[in-house]
Amino acid sequence: MESRDPPSQVPSGLAVRDLIEDPRLGLKIRLVAGAAGLAREIRHPRIQKSGLALVGHLHGVVATRVQILGGTEIAYLERLAGPEQTKAARELCSVAPSLILVTRGVEPPAPFVVEADRTGTPLAVCAERSSGAIGRLHTVLDERLAPRVRIHGVLVDVFEVGVLLLGKSGVGKSECALELVMRGHRLVADDVIECDYRPPGMVFGQPAAPLRHHMEVRGLGILNIKDLFGVTAIRERKRLDLVVELSPGDAEYDRLGLEDATKDILGVGIRSVCLPVRPGRNMSSIIEIAARNELLRQAGHHPAKAFVDKLERAAGERPPPSHVPERPPSSSFRAVAPNESSAPPPVAPRRSGG
Repeated sequence: MESRDPPSQVPSGLAVRDLIEDPRLGLKIRLVAGAAGLAREIRHPRIQKSGLALVGHLHGVVATRVQILGGTEIAYLERLAGPEQTKAARELCSVAPSLILVTRGVEPPAPFVVEADRTGTPLAVCAERSSGAIGRLHTVLDERLAPRVRIHGVLVDVFEVGVLLLGKSGVGKSECALELVMRGHRLVADDVIECDYRPPGMVFGQPAAPLRHHMEVRGLGILNIKDLFGVTAIRERKRLDLVVELSPGDAEYDRLGLEDATKDILGVGIRSVCLPVRPGRNMSSIIEIAARNELLRQAGHHPAKAFVDKLERAAGERPPPSHVPERPPSSSFRAVAPNESSAPPPVAPRRSGG
């Protein structure tokens, strides 16, 4: 279940049919016309109010957004004569909008129904007010249209830190994840990780639906982690906080921990470390320490930098070498030959007179 394939971008588009039928939307939507266009895609998470389009100002109208006709727009249309309503309907439908949604449960003018059926433009009505409908649409569209990418690796939750394990096939990513699960941590995804962007600058990962709760371990095959270790051993979704690159033992790596390397995922730079894999190294323990260290860094404490700063301060406080004192006067200093003792010379015995 491991692969060397690069990350693959997931198309971000939502069919109108899927939006209307999404139970999380919570809107009572009724399709009035344009059923032929239910396959049109919505590609923008924000809606547009179509007031200016009704008067012929089509500049800035984005066809892949949901177009809202609220109470103000319907009141304006009801004041127009039949031919003017038809003209407004033709101009709005000419940009092929993905969906036109009328709020407050008001029936759209007849020319809009005719034009929607003619052009295959989905025209629907919901009972909610514009503000409520817009809020619910934004919530669902933010979820369904978030930028996504698939990454091959393993995602685990270690001390509430989302750790993404990357590396070549066979380097031991799944084995490390299994050992971490046995230590009480949680598996999020193995092999295929579906990542999506969430503002402001966060990336979340979750398993592909067919692989949820499963892991492949060479020699054992496919394991169901939930069945083996219980519900506390798995997690459905987790933010990516740290990328751990498992590399062969001869790979280059940062010995001091001063480098702030990052890996770009969906435009977000996520801190990355490279761990060399060698026989006898307990990689799961090292990954645990990497997660603890990441918690310290998120709290504003950088152990490696603090250590280097301490050494630099100690070096700066060390006094300079003392100056060599001048040679004392010759009257009080006598050079000693290499083989000469420094002890004073013996005193000759005094002769007695007689």
